[in-house]
Amino acid sequence: MLNFINRFRRVDGSASTFSFSRSLVVLQSDDWGRIGIRDRGGYEELQASGIQLGEHPYDSYSLETSDDVLAVKDVLKRHRDCTGRSACMVMNFVVANVDFSQSALSGFRRIHLKYLYEGLPGKWLRPGLFEAYRDGIADGVFYPALHGLTHFCHRAVERSLRCADERGQLLQKLWRAETPYIYWRMPWVGYEYCNPGGGFLRKNVQAALICEAAEAFKKVFFTSAVSACAPGYRSNADTHRSWAECGIRVAQNGSGARIAPPHLDEWGLLNLYRTVDFEPAQRAVSVKACVQRAERCFERGLPAVVSIHSINFHSTLKDFRGPTLRALDQFLSALEAKHPDLLYVNDGDLYEIVDSGRLNGSRAPVSVTVRGKTKAMNQRAS
Repeated sequence: MLNFINRFRRVDGSASTFSFSRSLVVLQSDDWGRIGIRDRGGYEELQASGIQLGEHPYDSYSLETSDDVLAVKDVLKRHRDCTGRSACMVMNFVVANVDFSQSALSGFRRIHLKYLYEGLPGKWLRPGLFEAYRDGIADGVFYPALHGLTHFCHRAVERSLRCADERGQLLQKLWRAETPYIYWRMPWVGYEYCNPGGGFLRKNVQAALICEAAEAFKKVFFTSAVSACAPGYRSNADTHRSWAECGIRVAQNGSGARIAPPHLDEWGLLNLYRTVDFEPAQRAVSVKACVQRAERCFERGLPAVVSIHSINFHSTLKDFRGPTLRALDQFLSALEAKHPDLLYVNDGDLYEIVDSGRLNGSRAPVSVTVRGKTKAMNQRAS
């Protein structure tokens, strides 16, 4: 391990970028395990408190059910690459949620958390959900990765809780209905490593949060996280260094107008950039346009890294799942038909390919030529 990667690690402020001889497809999905509005009863409770819902897709964000997860698994299992491997989705997990009852005991002045390995808080019920996650992982169609301890910034939320102003009152309304926040209505909650009022958290604070999250991840999945995606893609050099110190090897980054190649940063993390936005819950998706975007990646020897958040598979408050799975099925079928050399890979696979030039296929290892080059690094991944 690490032979090729160690050759390309640099100490002179440069970055190594990579391209590949095969058409690689990576599916990355955020927010798994993160609760929103509990159920129809929780939705009505919020409406009764004066919060008018229904203006935005994330007003219907809840939490996946076991049926949602099993439906995703079934679609992915039907799709095979040229080696016979199933399509695989990288699922980025938030590993703790607000413990509303314990937070209420503090007068809503402190945030208490409940880890995923302890279950869900309060009245939240999702029978069979954790078993469904693990079934998909065992079948090779899900690949768990680390999103964070929480999605919001603790400092930003605690500051608002302690104030008797409009923000604090909104948080208390939501928490009484067992909803932690609705981001589009309250962006001041920030993202885990980035306080909107003060920028990125200090290195030691980020390191403590990441270490705590990594330990909780192990207790849920009985393995260490290899890949991580910062909430809101808000990360800096301190985040990457802390990830590396906790054993993370792959850093996921958001999409942009430019198709960016995978590269190694100064901490030895393989940075991946999303290149295809596939988010039917938030906007109309053209399967044809997504296929064309993926093909532009293949033409450059780059993986098609598809972004598809967990809300797209929810069905509790609104059926996002059905339309998404139909579109995803069409998208993957089109790629398979046009690219017979296609390989479905996860983040760990891609790291292994960069390191060894090989992928473990369903029948035998598959060779993938990796071309690497070193260039000046103008800025750190963020």
